[in-house]
Amino acid sequence: MTSRSKIFAWTLFDFANTAFSVIIVTVIFSRYFTNTISGGQRWLWGLAVSLSMIVAAILSPPLGAAADSGHNRKRFLLAFTFVSIICTALLFFVQPGMIFLGITLFILANVGFEGGLVFYDSFLPGITSKTSYGRVSGYGFAMGYLGALVILLIVAIMLPESSSPQYDFFVRLSFIISASFFLIFSLPLFLFVQESRAIKSFNGSIMRYGFNKAKKTFKAIFIEKEFPNIARFLIAFFLYNDGILTVIAFAAIFAENILAMSDKDIIVFFAIVQTSAIIGSLVFGFITDKIGPKRTISITLIMWIAISFAAYFVQSVTFFYIVAMAAGIAIGSAQSASRSLMALLTPPEREAEFFGFYDGLCGKASAVVGPLIYGMIADATSERVAAASIGIFFIAGFIILQRVEEPVRSSV
Repeated sequence: MTSRSKIFAWTLFDFANTAFSVIIVTVIFSRYFTNTISGGQRWLWGLAVSLSMIVAAILSPPLGAAADSGHNRKRFLLAFTFVSIICTALLFFVQPGMIFLGITLFILANVGFEGGLVFYDSFLPGITSKTSYGRVSGYGFAMGYLGALVILLIVAIMLPESSSPQYDFFVRLSFIISASFFLIFSLPLFLFVQESRAIKSFNGSIMRYGFNKAKKTFKAIFIEKEFPNIARFLIAFFLYNDGILTVIAFAAIFAENILAMSDKDIIVFFAIVQTSAIIGSLVFGFITDKIGPKRTISITLIMWIAISFAAYFVQSVTFFYIVAMAAGIAIGSAQSASRSLMALLTPPEREAEFFGFYDGLCGKASAVVGPLIYGMIADATSERVAAASIGIFFIAGFIILQRVEEPVRSSV
């Protein structure tokens, strides 16, 4: 299989899994759970997101280390993906008032989704050269947002008018459609992208080995400071990614509660945002390869700071569109450049292990704080105050990022 074909198959997984992110986490289930299942209790949705991220954060580093050593990246990715797909489909059976079942299935589905990203991201260094990390990472995120755009259009066509007596049924049916989309378009990676690294032998339980390896990695990065650049970047990423994930979790709820946008209005709105995210991923992917991922992330964080405070003053749908389209560009570019910088900083022989900390300890654990704080502030004050408070995470992340020394890139 050619290098371009491998890259395309790899990006199709982004195309597939974003169906879960946009339908379940962002647009449909988040609002169905908050306003229908839990009766408007926003803190419960924040709690569900936070709990799922705690579990994913605990599992990701040791599983990353185990996969790196056991030549089992694809096997672990398949297992996590299968869990996410099955539990997403089962959300169809969650009815109003079934808070515990809704939280439980969402946690399992999100753990499968987030846990799988550890293994998916760790394939990046093996399918392209260092000088193309930004471009290829951008391709992946662009395909992801394209997938989100496609699934949003499918659901928009499927949903009847909100006055229809079967409306809730079709809302729940969208969860099955999301799961099916995830399944179909994730298959090319499993079928055509091969692992090329040699198997490393070890004694004992794979999980015990993984936990011990992750413990040593944590000590090397954060205590012994063997990798100071990685430590600083992971702390910065922890902070600003917290803000990004919080925006993703509550954007649709904000649109409904502040601007009274209907379901179809929100779907169309997010379809437009996905388009801006595609543009951001592609354009900033090339910019990353030109000016480097650190500078690219810095630019996007300045955008995020402005976006979070602008949200406080949103009064009209038109202004909200402008703010959200800027957020779409910032999401695609920040996440793509961050993945590129992590790949550049990571030792080749410890890819999955270090990406476990990137995606797990710092990526997923960061989402424990923001969504819960947002939900509590929103319930205590207003959605506007909660949105503005997220800017603190971006400011702190920007300051720490400036202390990261970006390695010299080469074509080797």
